[in-house]
Amino acid sequence: MPADLAVIGLGPYGAPLAQAAVAAGIPTVGYATGPEAGPLSPAELRRMHAAGFRPVTDPALLGRVRTAVICAPVPRGADGGLDLGQVEAAARTLSARLRPHTTVILESPVLPGTTETFLRPLLEEGSGLRAGRDFHLAYSPSRVDPGSRGHTPSGTPKVIGGLTPACTESAAAFYGRLTDKVVRARGLREAETVQLLETNYRHVNIALVNEMAVLCHELGVDLWDVIRCAETKPFGFHAFRPGPGVGGHGVPHDLTGHATRTLRMVELAQQVNSRMPRYVVQRAATLLNEHGKSARGARILLLGVTYKPDLADLQGTPAQEVAVRLMEFGASVSYHDPYVPSWNVLDRPVPRADSLYEAAADADLTILLQQHRTYDLQGLSVKAQLLLDTRGATPTGAAHRL
Repeated sequence: MPADLAVIGLGPYGAPLAQAAVAAGIPTVGYATGPEAGPLSPAELRRMHAAGFRPVTDPALLGRVRTAVICAPVPRGADGGLDLGQVEAAARTLSARLRPHTTVILESPVLPGTTETFLRPLLEEGSGLRAGRDFHLAYSPSRVDPGSRGHTPSGTPKVIGGLTPACTESAAAFYGRLTDKVVRARGLREAETVQLLETNYRHVNIALVNEMAVLCHELGVDLWDVIRCAETKPFGFHAFRPGPGVGGHGVPHDLTGHATRTLRMVELAQQVNSRMPRYVVQRAATLLNEHGKSARGARILLLGVTYKPDLADLQGTPAQEVAVRLMEFGASVSYHDPYVPSWNVLDRPVPRADSLYEAAADADLTILLQQHRTYDLQGLSVKAQLLLDTRGATPTGAAHRL
């Protein structure tokens, strides 16, 4: 059966889109843009293949679909800006095979203006076709919530903005097969800015609650109880919770070097969130000292080193910096994570604990960095000599909370 859809980029954005498309009965091929690690489990990938999903390496197959969605990763570059290298490679590969009447959609997280001023010229130059006349061009911010059981693709509205009204409607017709609700933006830049706002909203609010965590510790106030009470307000408040830092693929954008002004609040939020791993290590050293132990030579067990619970994704995980700083203090660091069979820090393998309870009982300090569902935190709090909970997941009084 010929494919209707080509997903270009099979990492954190493309793999979930391909999964949703296959589940909706859309014949789909996937084309990798690099060595990508998607959020899907081996079992989920097997089910996709059984349902007809085809990963392909022949770019010629990209020219035989009605819709092509570019989902290439956009990491930070050496200068701190977004590295569009994989988006460019995907565009050049697609443009050489692009046929008239194809709908091309970008889902990679980019800054406003990228689809029109960066992607469009690449597609037109390589294909000899004109966007808005010969093929449709649109942007739709990816709204993937990896590992979430409550936010399904069909129940998550999709925002679409096209180069022309016809481009918007063509993209809307495609996404209408995946979701119950399609939201039309005025255009490409508005849709791109939706992604900017959504990502920055998360980072700014996490920064606020991270600062509250530091303040409440200094004041002797139980922040977790404050949040529990505050989230009962039915309007004007949405609960965020502190942690050891912010990871994941959705990096915040302060627009430095891109616009006439920066987003000062986002810039400050980045500073606050980037300090959290250091704060966790300071709290760990203080706890050890209060119990008559030094960080130097201490046996410290890190629990959960992924950036999000119940996923094997290490992208941007704050556990990396926490481990580095503990090692700089002279601590002996080990880890336990059911989703990470091996882990390297500073190009050296970190010892992995096979038996969680035995390792916690043996460690001078156990630090919960990620709350995986498999962890029995009540039992863990009994076994551990000293437990620092950065997620507020343990029962009240069972551990030292962030």
